[in-house]
Amino acid sequence: MASKRLIKELEAYKREPSSALKVLEPKSEDDLFHWVAVLRGPEGTAYEGGRFHLTITLPPTYPNTPPEIRFQTPICHPNVNFKTGEICLDLLKTSWTPAYGIVSTLEAVQQLLSAGGEPDSPLNIDLARLLREGDLVGAEGLVRFYTQMLAVPR
Repeated sequence: MASKRLIKELEAYKREPSSALKVLEPKSEDDLFHWVAVLRGPEGTAYEGGRFHLTITLPPTYPNTPPEIRFQTPICHPNVNFKTGEICLDLLKTSWTPAYGIVSTLEAVQQLLSAGGEPDSPLNIDLARLLREGDLVGAEGLVRFYTQMLAVPR
């Protein structure tokens, strides 16, 4: 069941690509359960211009179980672990339903970047502290610095 669903999702993406994604494809032709993606940094944010590489691991029970999505490109965001790329997003845990697909889930990750995140459940404590203390200029500067250093193609 999971394989059929994944093939349908990939075909739908190829017919109608998402503006949030530069790349979305299986890591290899013979493995539908490990994908790679390149997420575009949302326009009008400190992530703009960035290209963020992600890995997507799909369980055999997909779509009943959410995919595991991790940033491979280090990203400075309060709800993303800078070292491991783990993402704290309800959609990837308790709010998941089979109605979501890979593309809509990645679009939600991009939306998380646009929204600035939730500093009260942080995976990046330093950035969350800046946000909680109201230092928006410092937080945005830090995000821009890391985006330019690590995610902007040269």
